[in-house]
Amino acid sequence: MFFLQMSGFPGSGKSTLAREIAKFTKAVILDHDIVKTGLLEGLQLESLEVDPKRTGGVAYHIEWTLVDFYLSQGHSVILDSPCLYEVLVANGTALADKHNAKYKYVECVLNDVHELNNRLRNRVQMITQIGPVDIPEDKWQEVINRAKKPSHLECMKVDTAQPLENYIGDVLLYLNK
Repeated sequence: MFFLQMSGFPGSGKSTLAREIAKFTKAVILDHDIVKTGLLEGLQLESLEVDPKRTGGVAYHIEWTLVDFYLSQGHSVILDSPCLYEVLVANGTALADKHNAKYKYVECVLNDVHELNNRLRNRVQMITQIGPVDIPEDKWQEVINRAKKPSHLECMKVDTAQPLENYIGDVLLYLNK
């Protein structure tokens, strides 16, 4: 059993990779964008005025509750989110320890802002997801290196500019270590 913390800039391929991993491992995927969008849409249906940025924190609280539940039931879990905050790593490692699950961390990296914008432009966009970005290429590395990762554990970085078939095998081997 594992808990996999996905990481990477929006559009870098986290969700695509998470779905492929789940096909092979039968892991439960918790997609931060889906939870956050559902929460925001539900609140809007109730005509409640909510700051969309605040829904992100509430969505993470719901996700941690679900991670805890699914791990307690013996399921492997994938949390699909950008992982921009230290608390996400702390919560993930603590829950993995609590349930004797292997903590794993995969960072999706796409070093091509033009390809990233192509992906962001062509996906079905949820209300909480960003569209194409206007980031100068000289600032791109700084932006994509914002993800927080555990310093004391082995992490995996994948170049998602490559076809998924080129790295899915390596990711599955990493998960089984």
